[in-house]
Amino acid sequence: MREPVLEVENLTVSYADGGVFGRKQRREIVHDVTFRIDQGQIVGLVGESGCGKSTLSKAILGMLPPENVSGTITHYTKRPQMVFQDPFSSLNPARTVGWILEEPLRIFGKYDPPERKRRVLDMLERVGLEREHAQRKPRELSGGQRQRVSIALALIQRPRFIIADEPVSALDVTIQAQVLDLLWDLRRELDLSYLFISHDLNVVYSICDRVLVMQAGRIVESGTVDQVYDHPQHAYTKKLLESANYAVQ
Repeated sequence: MREPVLEVENLTVSYADGGVFGRKQRREIVHDVTFRIDQGQIVGLVGESGCGKSTLSKAILGMLPPENVSGTITHYTKRPQMVFQDPFSSLNPARTVGWILEEPLRIFGKYDPPERKRRVLDMLERVGLEREHAQRKPRELSGGQRQRVSIALALIQRPRFIIADEPVSALDVTIQAQVLDLLWDLRRELDLSYLFISHDLNVVYSICDRVLVMQAGRIVESGTVDQVYDHPQHAYTKKLLESANYAVQ
């Protein structure tokens, strides 16, 4: 049995809204979510926009105020990272790619300048970019190249667990396939595990080992990709699969 990289138990995320007569009311975005990701797994998280997928990912990475989060989140690896949907907004437009990738290593403080630059160039090559891309700024790159830089940025500190939040939804189909192939290859080369968030069931089927189905902040179904796609149990899962033109049994 493989070791876990992440365990989430009874995770709930809620926010205070202004209620009647100014009384604060709690509104739950994620409710009582429990799941686990094992070493080397790619676990898909699917559901319609607004169902709580991104909120869940931010809670896992500690990006939300603690008072809004309850439950238990256990990381078994160091420095988990995220690959965002829109790399242009997550990359500093005023800096070169080389500077952007080197900055986490400067903050980390473990390496001298020559070693930092070596690691940056090595990571660029690993994600399929040329060394000369280190001198360019994000606006000088294509969408696919920017997403490769975003992946390199997530990997530069050598994490073992990555959350990929809609990482290919802004790309055309051909570039989508290239980035998915890259994520698959990096999983094998670096022994990575992913939580892969998407609303595209075809993309999830092509890359994931297991899948979680989220509706209105709750996980309503989970299992291997073949189990969930071939024999869905929940009505919402069947609806999603039918909308993606899968034949539901």
